[in-house]
Amino acid sequence: MGETISLEAADGHRLGAYCAEPAGPAKAGIVVIQEIFGVNSHIRSICDRLAAEGYEAIAPAIFDRQERDFESGYSPEEIAAARRFVGGIDWDAMLRDTRAAADHLKEEGLPLGIVGFCLGGSVAFAAATRLDVFRSAVAFYGGRIAAFADEVPNCPVLMHFGETDHSIPMSDVETIRARRPDCTIHVYPAGHGFNCDERASYEPESARLAWRRTLDWFDATLRT
Repeated sequence: MGETISLEAADGHRLGAYCAEPAGPAKAGIVVIQEIFGVNSHIRSICDRLAAEGYEAIAPAIFDRQERDFESGYSPEEIAAARRFVGGIDWDAMLRDTRAAADHLKEEGLPLGIVGFCLGGSVAFAAATRLDVFRSAVAFYGGRIAAFADEVPNCPVLMHFGETDHSIPMSDVETIRARRPDCTIHVYPAGHGFNCDERASYEPESARLAWRRTLDWFDATLRT
């Protein structure tokens, strides 16, 4: 359904992106931010699912600055290899690449949302607070959101967390609740990565409910 395209960030960096378009006119545009596993089959499937719901979706390859076209599966060895990208993260660079994807959609005059997973969940929250282009944001199990929780979003934000997530303790979720009462937070009986049907931690009922809530959220907040 989708295709690989090229984007240019404000600093001249060129990066790849996967873009999926709906069969008819798009009702809005959504930037999809990857996990640490790159723009892999799971992230592409998220874009395709959003396109099937009437959105134009684009996933920028935010690791292209470190390694072009990186993507990974979820075996223990692949997870260990992908973790090398999380040391010394350049958040400003990731936001420039996120903005490049948003600008691509903005050219078509679409209202814009953003959704991110794992690392991408943290990027989605940072984009909601530090960029001025999004009307809606959704973050799935963003591990750094608690560290950014004093930042004020420029748009409505929905968050999904798993109550047995060993990477994100419930104390972090409570910190976010306390500091960001303006955000909507749901917690599920699941662990980290519960939305990804390629991971051992996939929890189908939690994934189904979180996805339904995400679509309802975008429908409510991205209406033209």
